[in-house]
Amino acid sequence: MPPPLLLDDDADVVRLWRERAERAEARAVRAEESLAEALARIDELSGQVAMLSRMLFGQSSEQAGRVWPGSGDGRAAGSPPAASSGGGDQKRSRGQQPGSRGHGRRDYTHLQTEEVVLDLPAGQRCCAECGIEFECVGSETSDQIDWRVTVVRIVYRRPRYRRRCGCAGPRSAIALPAPNVVPKGRFTHAFLARLLYDKYVLGLPLHRILRGLAADGLEVSEGTLTGAMRAVWQRLQPLVAAIAAHNKAAGHLHADETGWRVFADTPGKDGHRWWLWVFLAADSVVFVMDPTRSATVLESHLGVNRDDGQLPDGRQLVLSTDFYVAYQSLARMDGVHPLWCWAHIRRYFLRAADGDDQLRYWTDLWIRRIADLYLAHRSMAAAAVGSAEHAEASRAFEQALQVMDTARKEEAQIYSLRPGAKKVLATLDHEWDGLVAHRDFPDIDLDNNAAERALRTPVVGRKNFYGSQADWAAHLAAGVWTITATAQRNHREPLAYLTEYLQACAIAGGKAPEGRDLDHFLPWKPDPHDPTGSHDHDPPPPNTTTAADPSAPP
Repeated sequence: MPPPLLLDDDADVVRLWRERAERAEARAVRAEESLAEALARIDELSGQVAMLSRMLFGQSSEQAGRVWPGSGDGRAAGSPPAASSGGGDQKRSRGQQPGSRGHGRRDYTHLQTEEVVLDLPAGQRCCAECGIEFECVGSETSDQIDWRVTVVRIVYRRPRYRRRCGCAGPRSAIALPAPNVVPKGRFTHAFLARLLYDKYVLGLPLHRILRGLAADGLEVSEGTLTGAMRAVWQRLQPLVAAIAAHNKAAGHLHADETGWRVFADTPGKDGHRWWLWVFLAADSVVFVMDPTRSATVLESHLGVNRDDGQLPDGRQLVLSTDFYVAYQSLARMDGVHPLWCWAHIRRYFLRAADGDDQLRYWTDLWIRRIADLYLAHRSMAAAAVGSAEHAEASRAFEQALQVMDTARKEEAQIYSLRPGAKKVLATLDHEWDGLVAHRDFPDIDLDNNAAERALRTPVVGRKNFYGSQADWAAHLAAGVWTITATAQRNHREPLAYLTEYLQACAIAGGKAPEGRDLDHFLPWKPDPHDPTGSHDHDPPPPNTTTAADPSAPP
């Protein structure tokens, strides 16, 4: 009990109780404000948890149907009804559809062929009653595909000859040693190419490769293979440098980056997280491994300086990327035309609905608007320039942009708009100029998915062997991916490409080829050793003629 109050008159009592009431009311107001802030914070954190949970455990493919809880029909928001063969909304079955034209039976006559005769025993090729032998009237043939992995030890024997005459000259003669990528190394160029292919293209960790070799009879230590790969890296560097020099001069690049672990101490850097950058042009792909995620990587690869404010020699560069600040910093230079990724802004809308159930319908509307933009863009790409179809698609593209422009401005004025929606609209407003810049480049994709697909192979490897144990190994990984991805982009088989290049290194005495010999491995240049200028390593098309065709050659 508080002590009794001694007051002189009733006015003091009234004033005292009024002050107490005002203080109590102020505390109640502050409590309500604190409660409102706490509830808002809870909603914000709950939305973040829901969004991150879907990113971690939800569907990773954007091509898969996205189902809103309670949507009923099980279709993706904004998607058309699924095609069905029996009426009604039925899910399309996987694989080849009934009634569709397949590719037919494949032809494998280009493979190395062995013939095995499966004949009847001699006792079954004659009549059991009289013993007269049966007459052969032909045969039936069928084929199977066998998969053989063999490890072969090649012994090179070089006979030595001695002069038996007294003429001038060397007294003995012997053939040159067998070509080898690494002088005095034990592995052939084909072995080393397969090793790099299995590790970096197929994403197999080294200990699994060792187990596979052991199963085929070759017991070898991990250090031996590691030393061989380190020696090979020196031979690959000139080819990687030539590809990078050609790539940085391109007029249009897709760029992206992802994390990579390098478990080696780097001066001036805490931790082991590096970054793998990819730069994708029309005929080349370059991967760069760097300890930082700063714009200096872009400057180094492109050979520019942001302090100059413009690209040298009046160069123009179209850059398709996401909204990362390093790309925005480069986009401030004169001559750089940024094209921001529509797939990224689409993900922002989807994540807003993941974090706030009340934004599902709003997100659905925006996903439909972006889908209309993609449909119009694809129609423009499919139609001939100057045709009526192209003009109609161009009008639809402009209309889709106008609809989104009007919607974003009107919705930004809504005071009661949910915080998640406000945040997405603020991002859309900030990146709008780079998004609508696609109207000036209708032949370029609306998104940066090409660069993300190029990173898929390294990401698979990252999941399997987690990173690199040394900085040289990290740069080797980026170099091999540069070579193999460039080969694939030019429709060349990466394993055959690597094997041929390492064979050239072996023939050159364990050194990288130079000059015209190196130009042979640059896919964008005509082959100096081939008068047709072809780099095609695909097998010839199968002969589709048959014996029943009178025009078929004998």
